[in-house]
Amino acid sequence: MRHSLPIAPQFYVTAPQACPYLDNRQERKLFAALQGEDAQSLNSCLSKQGFRRSQNVLYRPTCLDCAACLSARIEVKQFFPSKTQKRTIKTNKNVKRRSTSPWATDEQFELFKRYLDDRHASGGMAEMDVFEFAAMIEETPVDTRVIEYELNQKLAAACLTDIVDDGLSMVYSFYNPDLAKYSLGTYIVLDHIKLAQELDLSYVYLGYWVPGSSKMGYKSKYSALEIYHEKEWKKLIDVPNVSSKLHPLNTAPVAEQVSELDFPGSEAVR
Repeated sequence: MRHSLPIAPQFYVTAPQACPYLDNRQERKLFAALQGEDAQSLNSCLSKQGFRRSQNVLYRPTCLDCAACLSARIEVKQFFPSKTQKRTIKTNKNVKRRSTSPWATDEQFELFKRYLDDRHASGGMAEMDVFEFAAMIEETPVDTRVIEYELNQKLAAACLTDIVDDGLSMVYSFYNPDLAKYSLGTYIVLDHIKLAQELDLSYVYLGYWVPGSSKMGYKSKYSALEIYHEKEWKKLIDVPNVSSKLHPLNTAPVAEQVSELDFPGSEAVR
């Protein structure tokens, strides 16, 4: 009887650098290249273990003295919108969704730059040029789409979205900052929940929830939110006192972290 070996890529760790979410903290990432015919299954498998995709790389925080970044996802069948979110859905009733192949356009790039200039002018992506933007959208070996949102026949928002085996993973979204009354950032998430429900998928992966961060804390406003905490997914309401503090000696060596991961072909992950 033949047995296939698990798909296990080579992992690396970035050098510490200033954290983009919390002041006076250093971030460090565990990452691996995403390539080859098994890229799709690897993306799905590691997404369930707190990893995120950026172009052809999968990464997860492995900071020495901080554990604030927690991967978050919404269980769509258990989701129920708040009154404010219902109003947002109603406000955007004339917004039209269009799913396209991962192909960058000038209109997308112009909207992307306007969004960054208004919301993240000091961030690491602010200096991206049109070629780097095209690489972010197009250079991927996995099943992905650009979900565009049009209002009055103009591009108002967009989201680069991966399709993983149990859900939709929102890689990066951006929108017209001049349309604040539409709450487009919230609407994109709500529409992805609806889309996942239509496709009979279980989750919408939101990226990292960072308690104490004005940029990332908003994700706790969605019901049925789960976080990847202590190597398993837990409902946020069941983890009331999440601590971001971590002693350096509690950070497992990289080899140990990798050895504890599940890969396609090994034991199934949840």
